[in-house]
Amino acid sequence: MCGVVGYTGIKQASAWLLDGLQTLEYRGYDSAGIQVVSPSGNLHGVKCAGRVTTLRERASVANLNGTCGIGHTRWATHGAPTDRNAHPHLDCSGRIAVVHNGIIENFQELRRELMIAGHEFRSETDSEVIAHLVEEAWAGPARGDVARAVRNATDRLEGSWALAVVCADLPGTLVCTRNGSPLVVASTDDGAYAASDIMPLASVTSHVLQLQDRDVATLSPDGSIEICDRDGRPVAHPPSIDIDWDASAARLGGYSDFMAKEISEQPEAIERLLAGRLGKHGIELDELSLTREELSAIDRVVIIACGTSYHVGLTAKVAIERWARVPVQVEYASEFNYNEDVLVTEHTMCVVITQSGETADTLTAARRMRGMGCNVFAITNVLGSTAARESDGTLYIQAGPEVAVASTKAYTAQMVAAFLLALRLALAKGLMSPAEVEKHFHGLELLPGLMREVLSRRWQDKQAARLFRGKVSSLFLGRNVSSATAYEGALKLKEISYLHAEAHPAGEMKHGPIALLEPGFPVVAVVPADHVRDKTVSNIMECIARGATVVGVATDGDEQVAKLCQEVLWVPACPDPLLVPAIAVIHLQLLARYVARDRGFDVDKPRNLAKSVTVE
Repeated sequence: MCGVVGYTGIKQASAWLLDGLQTLEYRGYDSAGIQVVSPSGNLHGVKCAGRVTTLRERASVANLNGTCGIGHTRWATHGAPTDRNAHPHLDCSGRIAVVHNGIIENFQELRRELMIAGHEFRSETDSEVIAHLVEEAWAGPARGDVARAVRNATDRLEGSWALAVVCADLPGTLVCTRNGSPLVVASTDDGAYAASDIMPLASVTSHVLQLQDRDVATLSPDGSIEICDRDGRPVAHPPSIDIDWDASAARLGGYSDFMAKEISEQPEAIERLLAGRLGKHGIELDELSLTREELSAIDRVVIIACGTSYHVGLTAKVAIERWARVPVQVEYASEFNYNEDVLVTEHTMCVVITQSGETADTLTAARRMRGMGCNVFAITNVLGSTAARESDGTLYIQAGPEVAVASTKAYTAQMVAAFLLALRLALAKGLMSPAEVEKHFHGLELLPGLMREVLSRRWQDKQAARLFRGKVSSLFLGRNVSSATAYEGALKLKEISYLHAEAHPAGEMKHGPIALLEPGFPVVAVVPADHVRDKTVSNIMECIARGATVVGVATDGDEQVAKLCQEVLWVPACPDPLLVPAIAVIHLQLLARYVARDRGFDVDKPRNLAKSVTVE
């Protein structure tokens, strides 16, 4: 879960490398570094523990002159976040530099072997072995050919990697390769670029190439890119990916933080997603690549996801089972991959939900399901991502770049995408007429307006955040589909404020969590006007009886909840209770943000977390 950038061309490299790392910092931010090849043919660079802003300060006095270089922002896996463990890593001679995203599973074996051969290691990382392997290859038959040296080195590796490599003996040559970890390259008039994803490249181009596993790309200062396979045979360039958003979409644009910006962008994201989705015969989901007959034969859906996307899956389960009458199994990808008793038939649909499309556990699960003959459908945000390329069909949520580590607009967009899938299944199975589907779709079209109404009430969340001052724990409750909203609310609070938060179905409170309650203990209860509202009100009363301070998330006009709760986060009435989670969760996103800011924390880059979990 690291960010890799590389450039060779006619411009000074360090400026774009630093800007690219700043853009990629959501992938990791415990250390960073850049290495530039000087015109005289030497490597010089800086690296440090901490954020890219610290690296930028050091680079400003280092006079990093050169038009070819690589950079890295790190999320630590092997080795603590220290200066010496920061990338780039050098070989013994100091002539070869490497940056790496991924995990080298056999690094200990390789490290022992290289040390016996006389190599000296300066870090505790798994990545440094790659620099020494390239050095070994460069000293042998591959001398003069960096691409060959990289191919020889990666033949020794087990695990996942996205690499960018420069050699001082060949100024201007940048070599990149990948296996399991994402990497894109681009050719422009001023040179050639490489990055872990498209976001840093949006400022220089609207077209990128997604390298395939084990392909090796050689980038030259004139912008040319040569790609060969692992045996050195030239391969055709993969199809280009069009970047369909402006680079300014990844800038703050007047907001104090990206989380605030992305929370506010949710109505527009849903409008983009819904545009053109209603046709003459119902929901248009051509991305499914399945006929109506094939859809009607689906008798089971398995949803696989992690973290926030898993909570989307819980909401999707309710929608699919209610509308399409198909049983749904929701699995954490990390657990599913080690479950030996997986039942799949030709009529099973697997839905993988992943914002980045690169979540390692989710990709492993999707490959497993495809290998068992299951149709795999991806709901993702990133064009050309691995999940998109390896699935039978992909529904892009079109949320635009999401920079804050804690997901907000991708969560609600994924949810609405899952609702579209549920309606399409219901129509294919004959459980809804086109007129009924259209009615539900028009309900979805109301969501952006309802979201804007909730956003206008953010003062309620700011006021409720005061109840969490001086607290160390909290409890989130909800019933039925609102239990998923409670899970997501608790996760958001944990992620960015570092307060402990538990979430449970409200009816389960009496089976253990109620023991936590004491005077002043904060409880957040999601209690919209639905068929289980009265049951949840009873749970609120049980909390109050034990001295807890309750924040309610309730439908406009619910006077009983208003009298019971110390603070109420009001949501407007929704035509279908099943759609309430898409608007109620906005209050919980705002609440978590206000609590975190009140505690003085960086809401965009919470400690120990990275946006895209590309390692298991």
